[in-house]
Amino acid sequence: MTTTVLAAGDRFVLPRLLSDAVRAEAGADIEVRELELPWPHVPFGPVAEVHEASGTEEQLIEALRGVRVCITQMAPLTERVLAACPELELFCVSRGGPVNANLDAATRHGVAVCYAPGRNAAATAEHTLGLILSAARHIPHLHADLCHGHWRGDFYDYDNCGVEIEGATVGLVGYGAIGRRVAAALAALGARVLVHDPYVTADALAGTATKADLEDVLAEAHIVSLHARLTPETAGLLGPSEIAAMRPGAVLVNCARGGLVDYDAVCDALERGHLHAAAFDVYAEEPVPADSRLLSAPNVVLTPHVAGASRQVAHKAADIVAAEVGRFLTGRPLAHCANPAVLTPEGARRSR
Repeated sequence: MTTTVLAAGDRFVLPRLLSDAVRAEAGADIEVRELELPWPHVPFGPVAEVHEASGTEEQLIEALRGVRVCITQMAPLTERVLAACPELELFCVSRGGPVNANLDAATRHGVAVCYAPGRNAAATAEHTLGLILSAARHIPHLHADLCHGHWRGDFYDYDNCGVEIEGATVGLVGYGAIGRRVAAALAALGARVLVHDPYVTADALAGTATKADLEDVLAEAHIVSLHARLTPETAGLLGPSEIAAMRPGAVLVNCARGGLVDYDAVCDALERGHLHAAAFDVYAEEPVPADSRLLSAPNVVLTPHVAGASRQVAHKAADIVAAEVGRFLTGRPLAHCANPAVLTPEGARRSR
């Protein structure tokens, strides 16, 4: 029996990348339809009860008629969509987490939801390193000054100089797929790496980093980089008191989630000179409002949530979800199912 698959791509994970990957995985047993969603040309946002989605419920309901499998990055899987699409059995999100899917509703409707952990780990780790170096050595500001005709020889003044990675203590908050890569790169550059992550054992860090309490990381690190997930426990992880507890002259970098940091407290610390610099790819509100203090705070490097944007990531994302479709069609256990209650003890999807 031929399975109909909807490849609901966007302008990053293109529909054709999803289609090509799933055809390579499943061959002649599938019919693929394509849908292009407007992200990133139109910012993602909430759609009904789900977050960070692109497109509309009506658009997806129409596209899902007769579809058994959907592979996507941003399409909204809501209660309404699930109720209107009874033939849907598998919904694969080509992201590190299925934030655009209502998992409770999917479980009630018997739809397995998969995701793509680690798809952007290398890209985000590399972007993190770029932000660390840019902030520590003021690279974007010096570039802008030079382009405007200012030769900043005063940055050889001792008080203006940047800081090196070699010999510095760098603190990482979070040690998942991204944090591990950042730690390895920093260690290779000669940094002493401290890690705060309650789920990581000291043995897992052997040879690369040392486990430490958050208080010690903040007090000792010349550079602090965040790699934690945003959960109720980590929301506001670095507030005014934590930022005040950071080593004077430290650099703060966040390529994880904007909700981890009190950005007003960061701006205060930059303006009074407590922090040397900061660099961010994620924000409490995205896009960043025109009146945000971050846009005028001193020694800040900002990028628009693009740490995971590389062509390789788009291909990896498509390949990971296509592999899940292959497992599903052959009755093998799903590798990355976010709602395992819909699975049999063997890991395959239960029949409705």
